[in-house]
Amino acid sequence: MKKILYSFLILSSVALSAQKNPAVKFAVANDIVGTVGMFNARKAIVQSSNAYKSAAGLPQGLKKYSFLAERGLTEVKIKNGFEGLDRISLAQLNEQNGLPENTPVMIEGYEFPDTTVKIYGDIMGGTEVKDYNGKKTLFLKVSNLK
Repeated sequence: MKKILYSFLILSSVALSAQKNPAVKFAVANDIVGTVGMFNARKAIVQSSNAYKSAAGLPQGLKKYSFLAERGLTEVKIKNGFEGLDRISLAQLNEQNGLPENTPVMIEGYEFPDTTVKIYGDIMGGTEVKDYNGKKTLFLKVSNLK
């Protein structure tokens, strides 16, 4: 009985840690992932933005981010001369945390299998390496959820 209870608790904790955070709203600019809140805080650098309500409505250039479009996805165009925001690839983040570069990264419950994807440094709220599906995985918390 204890083994069954233990197994249930372990599976529950893995499932809870991998749940998608409904508060996070992703945005993509120049093929780099950020959040709507991050760009709202930097309105002076935004030339335009276009919100898509579902993965089905995404233009071809954003199709690779369709896994983020469950609650919508915003495409942001940054004004010329303001593209210098800090960015890092998920592979580099894995490397900094002692993980193989090609290990998928979890961001607020969303699994990013392609570690060549870059994210803006402004969204990084904290990182933690945890077991996920029997493998050490980097979990990233987002600082600007709105």
